[in-house]
Amino acid sequence: MSDFYKRILDNNKKWVEEKISSDPNFFKDLAEGQNPPLLWIGCSDSRVPANEITGTKAGEVFVHRNIANMVVHTDMNMLSVLDYAVNVLKVQHIIVCGHYGCGGVKAAMGNSSFGVIDNWIRHIKDIYRFNKEKLDCINDEPERFNRFVELNVKEQVLNLAKTSIVQTAWKNGQDLSLHGWVYGLNSGYVTDLEVNFSKNEDLHGVYQLDI
Repeated sequence: MSDFYKRILDNNKKWVEEKISSDPNFFKDLAEGQNPPLLWIGCSDSRVPANEITGTKAGEVFVHRNIANMVVHTDMNMLSVLDYAVNVLKVQHIIVCGHYGCGGVKAAMGNSSFGVIDNWIRHIKDIYRFNKEKLDCINDEPERFNRFVELNVKEQVLNLAKTSIVQTAWKNGQDLSLHGWVYGLNSGYVTDLEVNFSKNEDLHGVYQLDI
């Protein structure tokens, strides 16, 4: 057994003991169900933990993560999480949170091949193509990279709003707001990109479904 593997098992025991010490009913209450007000769609990057960033407790955030926090309309994993969060858990907020220094976004800026992930990154390349003129005019590469990260998050929030799951919830009068954030690895702070959707009318008419 490796030292790391043993350490994480030991950490679990310590964590349980600490929780019970501070709240004897912690796990009993947790086992009764969840009622999170927030769905978090974030990057798989190990440095971007949803609960720690938001200072929330277990049971307060429903989480979906993938490389570069993507909302792809053919991704049944993401759609299943979204459907459950919206229609069963009745979350009130969905945050797409990217992060500066994202490896997936960085890969989409170049032409190197990384294997199977190339097919996933292609969706991010589309965003570069949509915004090529405004990105190419930024001469400073780190600044261009940061801007691309932000544009990717904004596009994913829009992709959420386009889904029939979200639009049906809005048509039914459900209180549901979509937001876009970017997390700073070197600061710990999030930047609210102020890209918000809360009703069908926030979408361009071509995307509004006749539900």
